[in-house]
Amino acid sequence: MRINIKMKSDLRRIAVAIAAAMVCVVGASAQTTAADAFKAAPRKVFPLLENDTKLDMLDYFNSGMSTPSTNVLKGKSRITAQTPDMLEISMTDASTYQLVVLPAQSGNVVVLITTVATPAPDSKMAIYTSDWSDNVTARLFEKPQLRDWLTAEGRKNLDEVEMTVPFLLVSYRLDPSTGVLTMTNNTEQFMSEEMYDIVRPCLLASLSYRWNGKKFEKMK
Repeated sequence: MRINIKMKSDLRRIAVAIAAAMVCVVGASAQTTAADAFKAAPRKVFPLLENDTKLDMLDYFNSGMSTPSTNVLKGKSRITAQTPDMLEISMTDASTYQLVVLPAQSGNVVVLITTVATPAPDSKMAIYTSDWSDNVTARLFEKPQLRDWLTAEGRKNLDEVEMTVPFLLVSYRLDPSTGVLTMTNNTEQFMSEEMYDIVRPCLLASLSYRWNGKKFEKMK
């Protein structure tokens, strides 16, 4: 009887170990990579790319080839960088995308940064649930306004800044390893040096936000 009890105990431990291993495997397979997110993205997210084109772009990059793929406007698109949690895409001669998968409390989120080469690089950012079913940007990121870009000098001369700078051109870059979003003020590039020198002491060169698992939080 003691032998049977011991055997049952050993079998129980083995069963628990197997179950734990299966949970780990399932959990690992459930992790969304940047390539997975790119392939699963609906057409409205990447309107210039057919599904087959996206697969071709991944195949070319993973084969070490720089061959571009033809998008729906007959232009050339290609992947320029890829890691498990990040993908960079040259969509057209004037636009690029950065796709980053970040861990969140209730599952991964997908951050998509679109940058257009206007007179100076200018970006916008959208944040989606991992299945692309919901745009949650408004809940997870508060886009900085002009007041957030002001130095102490700028706050004293707000009216002058608003008259001199009609809008800001800002490029975004997200580091997936740290979760830090860096926003760079490129406004100087589309203004004359003489005009920008008036407000240069009033505007910050960059802002940084950090992903804390719940939202992007402004760094001091």
